[in-house]
Amino acid sequence: MAKLKAGIIGCGGIANGKHLPSTQKVGLAEMVAFCDLIEERAKEACEKYGTPNARVFTDYRELLKEDLDVVFVCTPNRSHSEITVAALESGKHVLCEKPMAINYEEALKMVDAQKRTGKILSIGYQNRYRPDSLYLKEICEKDELGEVYFAKANAIRRRAVPTWGVFLNEYEQGGGPLIDIGTHALDLTLWTMNNYKPKYAVGTTYHKLNDQTRSGNAWGDWDPEKFTVEDSAFGFVVMENGATIQVNASWALNSLEVEEACTVLCGDKAGADMHGGKLTINGVSCGRQYTMNPDFKAGGAAFYEGNGSERPQDIENRTFLHAVLGKGELCVTPEQAACVTRILEAIYTSAKTGQPVYFD
Repeated sequence: MAKLKAGIIGCGGIANGKHLPSTQKVGLAEMVAFCDLIEERAKEACEKYGTPNARVFTDYRELLKEDLDVVFVCTPNRSHSEITVAALESGKHVLCEKPMAINYEEALKMVDAQKRTGKILSIGYQNRYRPDSLYLKEICEKDELGEVYFAKANAIRRRAVPTWGVFLNEYEQGGGPLIDIGTHALDLTLWTMNNYKPKYAVGTTYHKLNDQTRSGNAWGDWDPEKFTVEDSAFGFVVMENGATIQVNASWALNSLEVEEACTVLCGDKAGADMHGGKLTINGVSCGRQYTMNPDFKAGGAAFYEGNGSERPQDIENRTFLHAVLGKGELCVTPEQAACVTRILEAIYTSAKTGQPVYFD
């Protein structure tokens, strides 16, 4: 079977660390076009991952004129919507890196473009494909937790501020840890709950550590003058059915409760949490409290397109490309990802205004 022809826009860290290696490993598509504002970066990626006749571009519009089936969008958050809409309208299927867009308005443009063109669009929330996430989703679908009425979306680092690229640039990214890593935790929480109907949100953001030096940061001291985004953000979201979600996100918090892309679900039958990198189910059976930790080292049933032992990013790649080929369904839909962006924007807006944000 002939491989799909793929192009990538943005050849930085997420492209080289995730999408390009996964595309190569999965083997359903070949990389024939590379684009980056820094031409040398595109050339380096092309030499490592491209076909012999692959082409390099510095303008994404030129890349989109190529004969391509799919495009990976791996640029700063601000340009996600613009590039994705253009790619869809040029007849390409798109896998866009998270978050979907810099705000809800831009996310809706992407949803509309997908509907108009009929092309496949998915967003890079690879944490859904972890064995623990898939197991938790399955027991939720079987109603083993019952009605989940309280949840936490946790993405907390002690001192791990990304100091490279444009992570600290509010204009390019739209925010800091909330939109960067909080988005993964919120997506995971909404997906396992299967609840995408928010009623209102309240939020706070903090710039308490931005100006510190000798910070003890995992990736070296940050430049206080460039650290324009929040260092921590917290949200309180009430859903239409009355469920409550706490959203906790930080790159630098003086806390030992460190965990990333984790969720806590509390239902009226049982509960689940991912504390310490280990999924624990808790409940009551025969009048006794119990906890249970599933064994993910042993073989298990296939998860979507994978076998349970593959890397989440590889399963994400295969699931997306199989959807393009008509051999399977998407796991992450545009509408779901747009809801995540909508809630994140509401938390930021509430933090700025000091008022709750009500959803229509």
